[in-house]
Amino acid sequence: MSTRTSSLESIGFVLIAFCLGLIQFGLFPSQSILFPAAAILWLVMSVREGRLAEAVTPGRGVPAFFLPLMLYALWTLVSAAMSSDPKASFIDSKQLLMFLMVPVVARFATGRRATQTVDIIIAIGAAGALVGIVQFAMLGYNDLDHRPMGTLGHWMTYSGVLMLVACTAIARLIFHPAPVAWPMIAVPALLVALVVTNTRNAWIGTFLAVSVLLTIRNWKLLFIAPVVAVIALVLAPGQVQDRARSILNPQDLGSRDRIVMWKIGRDMIRDHPVFGVGPEMIQPHYAAYRKAYPEAVNETNPHLHNVPIQIAAERGIPGLILWTWFVVAAGWALWRQLHARIAPDIAGAGLAAVVAMLAAGLFEYNFGDSEFLMLFLGIITLPFAAARQNPRSAESAR
Repeated sequence: MSTRTSSLESIGFVLIAFCLGLIQFGLFPSQSILFPAAAILWLVMSVREGRLAEAVTPGRGVPAFFLPLMLYALWTLVSAAMSSDPKASFIDSKQLLMFLMVPVVARFATGRRATQTVDIIIAIGAAGALVGIVQFAMLGYNDLDHRPMGTLGHWMTYSGVLMLVACTAIARLIFHPAPVAWPMIAVPALLVALVVTNTRNAWIGTFLAVSVLLTIRNWKLLFIAPVVAVIALVLAPGQVQDRARSILNPQDLGSRDRIVMWKIGRDMIRDHPVFGVGPEMIQPHYAAYRKAYPEAVNETNPHLHNVPIQIAAERGIPGLILWTWFVVAAGWALWRQLHARIAPDIAGAGLAAVVAMLAAGLFEYNFGDSEFLMLFLGIITLPFAAARQNPRSAESAR
């Protein structure tokens, strides 16, 4: 590798590593500056080297799950073209550019740089967690209408990001080949901040993801997650305890409205099974479908608070099939890499991210949240990047 190429690789690494870290503090620096710069640098380098095709070839330049992800993106554009408002649907589809996170991370965060990227994500995540804790303890962000949200725009986004980072830090503790002390400092702050967001889907996602990691490490450790959850509930403030109990309360307003949303999604899928209603078209169609459900709480909703239902309603059943293929391919590859003990702490973080996204995504459309999506794609690609320095290891991880 030439000195010039090495320098550009280093620049690309700094851009994408801090993009994934700073996304926890807001979209602007990451989405508008760092990620575009890293993506442009990746494109220019790939073209100059004559390796653009290889750079996007699943199993070579990118993980195998990139193929269904790209097919999902293509079908999204088809669905947008068939939408009742193609302009609005195509504008919403600009989020598909974030899928370039996969080849960019795979190129610039290889080998030890993957671990360094994880360290940056956890360190900045811990700082963001402290912001949320201060908001809860001192600034009045302590009820369901005013929840901690760090420096992000909404508590749902904040809790989803905290969930991913907490799972990443815990995976690092469980699977790192040598003892690492400093994530032990970050994990309590991340979990406390996550608890005080009062966001149930993120609690469920984190609990199930950590339970999976502990089971893989040693099934005898499985009891740790519920014990910690019970202790946290006992020590939590009263409003947090009430929120936890509401998970099992069928009269909870949030739960009631979600059930209606899912029924409306079912009706949309029934009426538009192939192309869906189109990206960004749930809200315009919602009122017409809501008339059949007088028990609905909200007059309208921008999305359906369930990832599979949202995708099928917007993009049709083919879109859901492609997305499911992507998730299964990612989860399988990450499990195999973890089982093979190739960068196991990073592979564990990726697998935990998939489990957490799926579990929380049954109650929230987290896959459509830009901050969450960028960080999620980065975390599940880092294990592939970590294995790339050793071609033989990379082959095993595919």
